[in-house]
Amino acid sequence: MKTIKGPAIFLAQFVDSKAPFNSLDGMCKWASELGYKGIQIPTWENFLIDLDKASESQTYCDELKGKINSYGLEITELSTHLQGQLVAVHPAYDLMFDNFAPDKVKNNPKARTEWAINTLKKAAIASQRLGLKSHATFSGSLMWHAWHPWPQNPAGLADLAFKELADRWTPILNTFDENGVDVCYEIHPGEDLHDGITFERFLKATNNHKRVKILYDPSHFVLQQLDYITYIDHYHEFIKAFHVKDSEFNPTGKKGVFGGYGDWIDRAGRYRSPGDGQVDFKSIFTKLTEYGCDVWAVMEWECCIKSPEQGAREGVPFIKNHIIEATEKSFDDFAGTGGKIDKDYLKKLLNL
Repeated sequence: MKTIKGPAIFLAQFVDSKAPFNSLDGMCKWASELGYKGIQIPTWENFLIDLDKASESQTYCDELKGKINSYGLEITELSTHLQGQLVAVHPAYDLMFDNFAPDKVKNNPKARTEWAINTLKKAAIASQRLGLKSHATFSGSLMWHAWHPWPQNPAGLADLAFKELADRWTPILNTFDENGVDVCYEIHPGEDLHDGITFERFLKATNNHKRVKILYDPSHFVLQQLDYITYIDHYHEFIKAFHVKDSEFNPTGKKGVFGGYGDWIDRAGRYRSPGDGQVDFKSIFTKLTEYGCDVWAVMEWECCIKSPEQGAREGVPFIKNHIIEATEKSFDDFAGTGGKIDKDYLKKLLNL
């Protein structure tokens, strides 16, 4: 067993034009004073990290890490969720996902994909320079528009899509492997990797690449009505990152999983601040500890009701109260007979 690290916080949803959320020092001081021990850094925010510099300069990485450490914080993972999304984009989403891309590659899907792949490779090198072992990202999606088969999906469509997805990711995965870093895909609606079956499809398409891992976030499984506890039983060996985010699913006679195109607050399935939804975090922390998952518990705030500031304040005690200090002794050791195996004694007990 292994004690989960934390509490940590994903900075992406807190970035703002106002202090303290508009500078690295400001966000580090804020997070540290709240009681967080780690931060997950969104790499698309250049004021938090310059990926170009980080992939080229060990000195820059040492100084960045030193600054963060000076606030009593560690970097849990770098995140390339937005850039990872752009590795694979179906044309139906081109215009909207162009918002995540730099101007020089907008309206040019091929150039945008190449830029995303190169950016992920830089993140691999930067992660290694920062001494990190895991990286958080999205897979992107070529098939999401076809998840509900109407019109009917022609035979072989999914196989071809996952082959193409794997072909795009394999050079990235190889670079991460060269740098000793795992790629943790957040299993998420809207991505081709959105449940267990699709993760297995991708893993197989990459020839079981050893750097294909999982960022486990149970909130997305509640919205899909997937058994997120048993998911850990199936995939615990792949879980190398963990988002503590809550959600709830409250269907009515008028709305269910699909949501009716409503705003988040009006949907049957919606994200909530940790502790305000339906996720059984007690069982999750128990399972992850039991299986020895070496992860940071990273609070992610996405709530349609509660403010991010309150969510961040409450996230520290919530995670602290759920982290289990893994025991190093058995509760019945006091009545034990010692750890040495005495075969003759055992045979006598069995009357052999």
